[in-house]
Amino acid sequence: MKQRISIKELEPNAYKAIFGLEKYLNSTGLDKGLRNLVNIRASQINGCAYCIEMHTGEALKDGESQKRIFALSAWWESPLFTEKEKMLLAITDEVTLIADHGLTEDTFEGACKFFTQNEIAQIIIQIGAINIWNRIAVSTHMFHE
Repeated sequence: MKQRISIKELEPNAYKAIFGLEKYLNSTGLDKGLRNLVNIRASQINGCAYCIEMHTGEALKDGESQKRIFALSAWWESPLFTEKEKMLLAITDEVTLIADHGLTEDTFEGACKFFTQNEIAQIIIQIGAINIWNRIAVSTHMFHE
């Protein structure tokens, strides 16, 4: 598959703005392991091979196990994830698939048991950021060389 266009080259200021969002997210207290789970799971949902490859590699470098990464596609059935992680993944699924039914009240209320309001805001921003990258990569056919 051939890359269609390079948004990075055509719209460098947009890329700079998205990287600014990433820089902000890196400065928050949101755990890197949780952010890795969000990035991989949203990329799975969106079918973004580029981002799956990138973020699974990052997660492995950060100490995530292959077994847990393999189980992410069926996280709700896996005993490998904590209740907190499952809540994070439920938010990720619902926000990534926002047109289906949005972030449900049950999921939001469940998230409040594990995360502060600021953390929930940061999680939603993290999900939004990876969804931007997924949409760029999938629509332009980005690939790793």
